[in-house]
Formats: sequence, C-alpha cells, structure tokens
Amino acid sequence: MNFLPSITTGTSSGTARSSLFKERSIKTVFFCTAFFAVIVISFILLFLLRDGYPILNQVGIVDFLLGSAWAPTAVEPLYGIFPLIFGTIAVTIGAMCFAVPLSIGCAIYISELASPRIKSILKPATELLAGIPSVVYGFFGLVVLTNFIRTTFDIPTGETWLAGSVLLGIMALPTIISVSEDAISSVPCEYREGSLAIGATRWQTISKVIVPSALSGIAAATILGIGRAIGETMAVLMVTGNAAIIPDPIWNVLSPVRTLTGTLGIEMGEVAVGSDHYHALFGVAVVLLVITLIVNTSAVIILSRLREGKTSTPGKKPFLTTATKNALLKGCTYLVLAGVVLLLFISLPWWAAGLVLAAGAAWYFGKDRLTRNHVEKIAFVLIGAAAVIVIAILAILLEDIVVHGLPAISWEFLTQPPRDLGRAGGIFPAIVGTLYLVTGAIAIALPLGVGAAIYLVEYTREGRITRLIRTGVDLLNGTPSIVFGLFAFSFIVIYLNIGVSLIAGQITLALMVLPTVIRTTEESLKSISLSLREGSLALGATKWQTIRNVVLPPALPGILTGAILSIGRAAGETAPIMFTAVVFSSRFLPTSLFQPVMALPYHLYILATNVPNSSVNRYGTALVLVVMVVGFYSVAILLRNHFQKKARG
Repeated sequence: MNFLPSITTGTSSGTARSSLFKERSIKTVFFCTAFFAVIVISFILLFLLRDGYPILNQVGIVDFLLGSAWAPTAVEPLYGIFPLIFGTIAVTIGAMCFAVPLSIGCAIYISELASPRIKSILKPATELLAGIPSVVYGFFGLVVLTNFIRTTFDIPTGETWLAGSVLLGIMALPTIISVSEDAISSVPCEYREGSLAIGATRWQTISKVIVPSALSGIAAATILGIGRAIGETMAVLMVTGNAAIIPDPIWNVLSPVRTLTGTLGIEMGEVAVGSDHYHALFGVAVVLLVITLIVNTSAVIILSRLREGKTSTPGKKPFLTTATKNALLKGCTYLVLAGVVLLLFISLPWWAAGLVLAAGAAWYFGKDRLTRNHVEKIAFVLIGAAAVIVIAILAILLEDIVVHGLPAISWEFLTQPPRDLGRAGGIFPAIVGTLYLVTGAIAIALPLGVGAAIYLVEYTREGRITRLIRTGVDLLNGTPSIVFGLFAFSFIVIYLNIGVSLIAGQITLALMVLPTVIRTTEESLKSISLSLREGSLALGATKWQTIRNVVLPPALPGILTGAILSIGRAAGETAPIMFTAVVFSSRFLPTSLFQPVMALPYHLYILATNVPNSSVNRYGTALVLVVMVVGFYSVAILLRNHFQKKARG
C-alpha cells in the first residue's frame, strides 16, 4: 500500500531535479551569450596587438607615435604616424567647432521651445541624419562639398581638412543632439518653475539654470560626438585629400590631411600580409582603438555618474558642483568661440569674417544696454536658426541624391548586373549581396544580443561579472568599424583561413551591431513591470517560463525595433566588409557562404572614387542605398512611436 506514494514522490523528485537542471542550463546559455562581448573585445585587442607588436618592437613606440613621416613604400620606409594623429585630431576639432553650437542650439529648441508637432518632425529628422550611410556622406562631400570649397576659395582641390571637418561635423550632429536633448529634458520641472517664479525670463532660465544642470549630459554628448568623428573612415577618406603631412602653417584648414582611419582604408587592401607595412597598419589600428576607447569610456563614465546623481541621496555630494558646472560651461563656451573665430579668419573672405566678428563684438559690448526681452528674442532667433540649419542640411543632402539619382532608376538598373565597370547595367547583385550580408548578420547577432540582455536583466544583479560584461559591451560599441574589419581580416580571413567571403562579412557585421541589439533589448526588458514577473512566479511558473511567456511577449516590439536599427546600420556599412566580404563587380549571385559578394556601399565607394564618367549610376546607387537604409530606420521610428502611444493610451 505504500508503493504508490513512494513512486509518486520519486517521480516528483525526478521532475524537480529535471526542471532545476533545465533552468540552470538555460541560465548558463544566457551567461555565455552575455560574456561573448567580453570575449570578442579581448580577441580584437589580442589580434591587433599580435599583428601590431612587430612594428612597435622594430621602430620603437616613441618613434612610431612621434615620427614626422609616414612613407611605408619608400626605398627606406618611414613609419612615423604623428601626421596621421595630427590629421585625425585636427579634423575632429574642426568638426566639433561646427557641430557643437548647432547641436546644442537644436537640442535646446527641441526640448524647450518646439511645439509638440514641430518636435515630432525634428526628432525623427535628426535620427534620419544618423541613418544615412557614411559612404553616402562621403559621396555627397566628394561631389558637392569639395567642389563648393574649391570654387569658393579658388584652390586647386576642395579635398581638404575643412571639407573633412564640415562633413564629420554633419555626421556628429545626430549623436550630440540626441544625447543633449535627453539631458536637457531630464532636468526636473521644479528647476524651470522655480526660476520662472522668481521673475527670470525663459532665456535666463534656459541659460542660467537648465543648461548648467544638464552640462554633464551635454559634455558626454560632445565626447560621444568626438568618438563618432575619430572612428569614421569612409567619409574622411573621400574628402580630406589623404596627404600624410602637417599643414604649413599648422592652422591652414585648406590643406589636405590624412587620418588614422583613412590610412587603414586606403592601404590595407594593397599591402602584403606579414610585411612590415602590414604590421605598421595594425599598429595604426591599435593607436586608433586606444584613442576611441578612451574617448567613449569617458562618455560612459560621465553618463553613469549623471545617472547616479539623479538617484543619489539628498546628503550625497554631487558629481559636479554648481561652481564647477559654471566654470566648465564658461570654459567650453570660450573654447568653442575661439575655434569659431579661428575658422572664420582662415576660411571666410576677409570682409565676411569681419562682418561676423563685428556683429559678435556689437553683441558683446552692447548686450548690457538691451532689455531682457530683446536678449531673449535674439537668443531664440539664434536657437531657431540652429534647428533650421540642421533641417536644411538634411534637405540639401536628400534633394541632391534624389534629384540626380531618380533618372538612373529603371527596371534594368534594379534587376541587371553591372557592365562597363559599373557605368552601365544595373546593381542587382549588389542589392541581393547587401541583403545576404544583413540577413546573416542579424541571424547571428539577434539571438546572441537577446540572450545577453535577458541574462543582464533577468538573471543577475549588479556585481563584478555584470560590470565586466557591460564594460565589454560598451567597448565593443565604441570600437571603430574599420577596426572590426581589420580584426575580421586577421582572424577570420587569414587565421581561420576562411578567405574573403559572405560568411566572413556576416560575422563581422554581426559583431558590430551586437551592442545595439543588447542595449535595445535591455531597455525593452526593463520597461516590463516587475509585478508581472512576481505574479507569474507566485503562480508556480519557473524563471524561464516567466521570461518566455510573460516578459518577452510585451518586450517584443522594442526587441524588433533594435533588430531593425541593426539592419539599417549593417546595410550602410562599408569599412567592415572592405577586406572581408566584397568584390566590386560580379555578374552572378554567390552560391555558397564561402564566396565573396557585391554590396551597395562598397559599389558606391568604388564608383565614386575609381570609375570616371559614371555619375548617373553613382547617384542611382546612392539613392537605392539611402532608400534601403533610411527605410529600415523609418520603420523602427514608426514602431517606436506606435508602441509609445499605445503604452500611454
């Protein structure tokens, strides 16, 4: 009579053990996906150092960093990268002088002055600027911007430091605007209300209260913009002239320069594997990676301190005191003004620079005679002008691409392979190759990214392992795209002997978009109410059952948005696939994962820089690429807005 209970008890115990084993196995799998980012960034550092160390050992770190000549193909090769470092820093400083005032003005307008309707237009417009591929920016800069600079200043070529700075400044706008606007919007309403209650005007409230309070976020936005500019490859490669020199005089923004990323993009495809030149390029990549990691880590630290400040206890000392914020704000203002004045004197005709400076001097010395209302009106006009300029930049760029690209669009262009080096025929293999690359990248990155986010949100608390994983994700997110390409070339193409192939490109793009998938999924999971999890667990569901049936379904829209954003980014990238996956022209589609493919970004780059008399097909390729990438970003924005309205409703 006691046999049945014993069997039942034994069965229950076995089921419990099986369930426990299953839960532990699932947790282990999610931990592995989360730790994957740490493994990847470690491998990147390992292989870059492995291939870069020989040249550092041969030349010496000091001579390599401070050497005044880069001539690796000379009879007596010279491997000094100081001109490359100078070019990178100079172009970046110029970009920030252009981007920071516009970005902060636009962010203030969106957050403080714009009506809901205008805000609903401006925010997506700035986000679409972020979605335009860098090779399209480079193409626009090569065709339009450099020609404008050449004719305006009457110089032999417009491919200059100034062209690179303006183009990078435009590309940095969305990053700085987005983060600055978030920081300004996060300032408590009580600050605004208190300032207005004691008689301050709206401009006094903005300039004396809101902007100083949001200064940490604005500083982080600027640093992220610097990181974006330093890590850019294709745009600067196409418009800066690529002369490894230090301008004479040193402030001559109309001189050509060469950047670290541009050097890698130009020379890596022509170098012999294992040569001193090959190792020198990996040494350049190490320096570039260190610079970008320092810059992006600084931004992450500032933003994390800012978040800590928002949740800190009343008696805790803030990250930045009011006096420090005011001093930083004043110092940054003077620095930006000095940069703008320098650019005015160098770049504009003497009469134009004089007019601008005269207007500035009149404002500075006459502002005390103006009433508060006059000052406010002038400030609001300038802030509104910043927003208008940002929209105008987007409109000019899109108008040029659309107007010149539409004549190329035909059924033959979209369905036929290229002929005559891309001057005739179509881009069908490039379209399909791009879709192959993107599909494979998302198929790899999505399960890894979602699994990592589930582990970070659902299975662990903040601790050493979590901080290590988050650091790995942050470092991976800040790694320049060209560095992903070099790592994949060294590890996948050569070390694993896979060769230039579709699968190599898919893996490279997957590693690049992995941080985006992790972050967007994390935010989606965190938005799900804790009470839903507690209710499911209280009813007897296991952890995995709760995640699968209760947490993931409502988080799916956010996960989908992250996937679409990743698709858009992967579709527009050129640098990571230059050495790993693509060929310029092919009449046939690949029949194996181990064959190379065509891709729209690389096809556009070669047409723009190496194939004369191909203007119509260049613009047609650019238009198809922009429509594809911006289409993905637009879908993501619409999905986000739809589900935000649904959540509020």
